[in-house]
Amino acid sequence: MALHHHRAAACSWGHRARRAYSSSAPHAACIAELQTLLPPEILSKNPSVLAAHGKDEAYFQATPPDAVLFARSTEDVATALRTCSAHGMPVIPFGTGTSLEGHIAAIHGGLSIDCGGMDTILEVNQEDMDCRVEAGVKRLSLNEHLRDTGLFFPIDPGADASLGGMAATRASGTNAVRYGTLRENVLGMQAVLASGEVIQTGGRARKSSAGYDLTRLFVGSEGTLGVITELQLKLHAQPAAVASAVCSFPTVADAVDTVTALVQSAVPVARAELLDKTTMAAVNAYANLSYAETPALFLEFHGSDAAVKEQSEEAGKWAQEFNGMGFAWASALEDRNKLWHARHNAYYASMALRPGCVGWPTDVCVPISRLTECITETIKDLEEANVTAPVFGHVGDGNFHVIMLMHEDDPPAYTKAQKTINQRMIERAIEMGGTSTGEHGVGVGKLPHMLREHGQGAMDVMASIKHALDPAGVMNPGKVIL
Repeated sequence: MALHHHRAAACSWGHRARRAYSSSAPHAACIAELQTLLPPEILSKNPSVLAAHGKDEAYFQATPPDAVLFARSTEDVATALRTCSAHGMPVIPFGTGTSLEGHIAAIHGGLSIDCGGMDTILEVNQEDMDCRVEAGVKRLSLNEHLRDTGLFFPIDPGADASLGGMAATRASGTNAVRYGTLRENVLGMQAVLASGEVIQTGGRARKSSAGYDLTRLFVGSEGTLGVITELQLKLHAQPAAVASAVCSFPTVADAVDTVTALVQSAVPVARAELLDKTTMAAVNAYANLSYAETPALFLEFHGSDAAVKEQSEEAGKWAQEFNGMGFAWASALEDRNKLWHARHNAYYASMALRPGCVGWPTDVCVPISRLTECITETIKDLEEANVTAPVFGHVGDGNFHVIMLMHEDDPPAYTKAQKTINQRMIERAIEMGGTSTGEHGVGVGKLPHMLREHGQGAMDVMASIKHALDPAGVMNPGKVIL
């Protein structure tokens, strides 16, 4: 296995993506065959369509595919994969394009399979609290559909992403501290392998001891093992009462220590979000708000009226213990939506801090007891390097994000971001027993750090699984593993 070559290629890719091929000529025969097998209206080579499918919200330069298939069914996907495997043409699954580590970049050209049109909610089983959906269903659409059932799907990465894409990247987000990530909320799925074979994994039972856990294998595989076309999802009861709050702190350490105390005291926090002072200033300017421009926690509690009251009081005590001030509670739905709208806008608000700049988003996750140290050391690095970079994250489960803002025509700034900030942040997290990415995924951005995190033996196992399921190497090549 050419793992070390793979690492070198990933490192040199940098923020300027490039094709392995000088033209799309090697793929022309495959595309011509696809045009005979699929309806012409679902296969596009329009330059604007290609461009839109060659870049996510990361800092990487766009690398468009050679063609885009707007799949309408699992059979469309299977036909495309059989054909592409036979010709050795890469396939890149596409959801909504909101990923952050270059997952959808067609770095070797190929076919982008857009599953956005596969957006049917196939069944909702209220008594069993589960549902089956096509991969293109978006999370907000699902929750709107569930609104009158007393159920909801809790995974909230911020963007209105497709559920297939969320499963492929093992999304988590603001509710993960209470409800877990996609990994804990997918019961089963339908997936199409590189060969075009359609398989079913898992089922509707809440647990099983029958064989290998193929569902978990595909969750987080980032399109490198197959294309997810349907999902069986676990649903949760809508809480009887919800209370949200914003609390300001003198320092980031005070804010994170408050969350650490809450988690260690077994207070069932539903959401615990940190925004540093730079992020708070950005959110105020972007959304015309008037929060104190100091580090802040956005908290939320779910349960019965009595439970939420008790949890809120406990949170208030801990916040006071760590110098919290200005606790502002919101129980009305409209007020809570305003509060979380501000949090969800943190990425776009951060980008607006320096008009004309691009953002380098990165994340790590560490054990909760090391979180304060990891964040404060990262902020120290940012200050010493004089890099403008909002810091925020899902501190209830040890995950935080940094968005480094820089001009696209400033290569030294990219070098500083990569070598001084990103590298040290990831190395620090791994040394603390954490991970190079809590929820962004690997894509190409975190690929150089996989060997350090997992070791050669584990990487060899991953490569063996990849080769067994995708012997021609057509599934999203250059991402996660060879």
